Amino acid sequence: MSGELTIALAKGRILGETLPLLARAGILPQDDLSTSRKLVFATNHDNIKLVLIRSADVPTYVQYGAADLGVAGKDVLLEHGGDGLYERLDLKISCCRLVTAGFVDRPLPRAGLKVATKYPRITRKFFLEQGRQVELIKLYGSMELAPVVGLADIIVDLVDSGDTLKANGLEPLEHIMDISSRLIVNRASLKMKNQAIKILVDRIEQAVES
Repeated sequence: MSGELTIALAKGRILGETLPLLARAGILPQDDLSTSRKLVFATNHDNIKLVLIRSADVPTYVQYGAADLGVAGKDVLLEHGGDGLYERLDLKISCCRLVTAGFVDRPLPRAGLKVATKYPRITRKFFLEQGRQVELIKLYGSMELAPVVGLADIIVDLVDSGDTLKANGLEPLEHIMDISSRLIVNRASLKMKNQAIKILVDRIEQAVES
């Protein structure tokens, strides 16, 4: 493949499912990403390198061309807004649900509903489409704690097994959307490095289908 390509990968759970997918596409890092302190990794292809960053930063790196491609959750992409990006492929990994959650036996206020979330853009849109005004409280972690201590009435967060919700006495209330990880491409890179990107995307698409 001609054309230098940089792929931005997200740290955390997504990485554990992304690396086997890349391996099936014939792309292997030369170091162990789970133990190395490096942030930039060579691969078995001279023209492909990987960068490892926070999940929320992947769209930004791709948007500004610091990476040609990236792997990010649909939740992160919607919250980012998608400027300068082309969402090329649903990788069908790291699947979960975005939901509202709270105490089932606790009535919610008709007005002034307080919602804690790290997804203010998605949450605001969800409630506005229902004609509901809410007070958004931006948090970065331990979302389940907010209703327990009275900071918020409900939360909007990702749910996989639901065990963490149950452990804190919470349950899913409303389903907002299903989430999976997507392969995104920088729009300028798609024009400048079209052939190299097409070959790479085709390989990854075949790996997804297999």
